[in-house]
Amino acid sequence: MKVESKIKIAQVGCGYWGKNLLRNFADIGALAAVVDHDPVLAKKAAETYQVPAMSLEDVLADNSISGISLATPAPTHASLTGLALSAGKNVFVEKPIALNPSEAEQLQALAERNGLILMVGHLLQYHPIFLALHDLVIKGVLGELRYIYSNRMSLGKFRVEENVLWSFAPHDISMVLALVGCEEPTLVTAQGASFVTAGVADWSTVQLRFASGVHAHVQTSWLHPFKEQRLTVIGSEAMAVFEDSKQDWDQRLTIYRHTIDVTKFGPVPTAASPEYIKVEKREPLRDECAHFVDCIANGHSPRTDGYEGIRVLRVLDKAERAMQANGVQING
Repeated sequence: MKVESKIKIAQVGCGYWGKNLLRNFADIGALAAVVDHDPVLAKKAAETYQVPAMSLEDVLADNSISGISLATPAPTHASLTGLALSAGKNVFVEKPIALNPSEAEQLQALAERNGLILMVGHLLQYHPIFLALHDLVIKGVLGELRYIYSNRMSLGKFRVEENVLWSFAPHDISMVLALVGCEEPTLVTAQGASFVTAGVADWSTVQLRFASGVHAHVQTSWLHPFKEQRLTVIGSEAMAVFEDSKQDWDQRLTIYRHTIDVTKFGPVPTAASPEYIKVEKREPLRDECAHFVDCIANGHSPRTDGYEGIRVLRVLDKAERAMQANGVQING
């Protein structure tokens, strides 16, 4: 039996990704209304989940609705988030929070002035396996961090309104920043290329350097023969791999305790067998939606709050500028 939440959420945007948010907010008993510019889509969603299809204006004026979840095109995120916060609504907005850091900073300031929750949809921060990996890092199981690299690649879905850097990389940048303790990089470089649609990069690579000495790189592509989602973390004591594209859940988080002995003949590595870390299987999006509701109910700051969104956006902004300048380094 589904338990109804006292916190009521309106889902704004019911399309490609919005339909997944709809399902999860409905399953946790928090869905109150749906909004979509396509009346056919809105009507279908309303009938499926037995909630009213409303205009955004009516949602913002409805005092029974505590928050809105935004899954609309990226260029609309900042303006719609600002409207909702100004109307007294808590906001969960899919990445990116805005298209430039100054807009995101203004939204965070608005949320604080109005005493509201602003949460950004960096989904992988709620993935049980990433949380387990983060815990390994925090507890020092991997030792001192050396470098992190992430590959997020597949064949499509090709987009024309945003490039692969903005479509794929926010998730990986968010994870990298979390693993280094929210430290921001001192140097960002990036390259990209457009092979399918002129002017829209379908391949990119971003390199990050941190004051702590950690290096990281994030590679994204829509022009890859198969789906690859792999985050690798190299430490002084062990290495860990989070491979979300593996079919077997129980093999998605692996530790390698390889050793390297320095001899008079040079470094000699000794490979160790992989250790699979068991993690309870849960749907990341369900946990993310529940986290938003819990933050509203209890006044908690979200794991991916506005400040986290701003940090990710700063890196994206520098990477985009570096990519457009053919790999010029962006410092600070």
